Amino acid sequence: MMKTLITGITSQDASFLAEILLEKGYKIYGMMRRSASSNLWRIEHILDKIEIVHGDMTDQTSLDHLIEVIQPDEVYNLAAQSFVRYSFEAPISTCDITGMGVLRLLESIRTHGKSGTRMFQASSSEMFGKVRETPQTERTPFYPRSPYGVAKAFAHHACINYRESYGMFISCGIMFNHESERRGLEFVTRKITDGIARVKCGRQKKVKLGNLLSSRDFGYAKEYMEAAYLMLQYPVPNDYVIATGVSHTIMEFLEETCKLAGLNPNEVYERDEYYMRPSEIDYLRGRPNKAFEILRWKPKVGFKELVKIMWEEDKRRICPDETFTSTSNSSTVSFTSSAGTCF
Repeated sequence: MMKTLITGITSQDASFLAEILLEKGYKIYGMMRRSASSNLWRIEHILDKIEIVHGDMTDQTSLDHLIEVIQPDEVYNLAAQSFVRYSFEAPISTCDITGMGVLRLLESIRTHGKSGTRMFQASSSEMFGKVRETPQTERTPFYPRSPYGVAKAFAHHACINYRESYGMFISCGIMFNHESERRGLEFVTRKITDGIARVKCGRQKKVKLGNLLSSRDFGYAKEYMEAAYLMLQYPVPNDYVIATGVSHTIMEFLEETCKLAGLNPNEVYERDEYYMRPSEIDYLRGRPNKAFEILRWKPKVGFKELVKIMWEEDKRRICPDETFTSTSNSSTVSFTSSAGTCF
C-alpha cells in the first residue's frame, strides 16, 4: 500500500486530494498544526479513513520526526499561509511558513526519508506578479508583488535546487487561482458567492469589495489536485503550469453570481478603498500546454460552471429552505477583493 503525507490537510486542496488518493487505495497521513484542530469541516466525512498527525512547517524537529516515522512514498506539500492580503500584514510569518517551511520539509525528506520518496510542491501563479509575458508559462520570469508571492518563489527555486543537487523527485505545480465550494470565506470568490447569497436571503444589504478590475485564470480545485497526483505518477519530475488558459475579472465573477441570484450587481456592490492591495497584480493567464501534452491533463469545469457550483452551495448553506426575502436592515458586512490563491 502506498503511503502519503499531505501537509495542510485541513485546506481546500488537501480535502480533494485525500478523496482522490483514498479511491486509489493510499494510506494517508494528514499533517496539521494542533491549533488547526477546530478547522476540520472540509475533511469530516473522511476523518475515519485517514490518520491525522501533528506537525508544524516552522519546526524542523516535528517534520524530521514525521518523515522518519512514516517513511512516505509520496509527500504533497499543501501547507501555507495562503491569504495574499494577510501576507502584507504578517510578512515574516508568511515567509517562514510558506517559504522556509518548504526548505525544512526538503531537508527532512533528504535526511530522514527513504530513497525514492516523491514530493509535490504547490507553487503559485502569484510568483509571476507583475507579469513579463502573457500567457505565463513554466519559463516566464517571476516578479512577485506580495510577501506571499516572494515566499512561494523562494520555495519553488528551493525545490528545483534540491532536485538538481540531490537527484530528488520533486515536481512543482504552478497553480493558477483554483476555487471551489470548499474555498475559505476570506478569499474573494467565496466572499462574493457567500455575500450574494446573504443579500438574496435578506441577511445584509451589500458586499464591500476593492479592485474589481484585476483578472485571474480561475479553475476548479478538485481538477487541479488531479493534476498534482498525475505529476507524481509520471516517471520524471518536472514543473507544470496548471491553469485553464482563460482569464476573467473579479467584476465578471460578481456579475455571473448576481445573474444566478437574479440581482443587479450595481445595487449590491460597494467599493471600499480599505480593501485594495498595497501592490496589485492586474492580469494572470496561464498556458497549461505542457500539462496537456505530458500529463494528458485538461480542466473540464468552465468559469460559469465553477461560479454556479460555489453559488449553489452557499445558497443551500445560508438559505436551506430556498425562501428568499428582501434585504433586511442588518449592517453591511465587509469583503476584501484580494484575489488569493490556495497556494
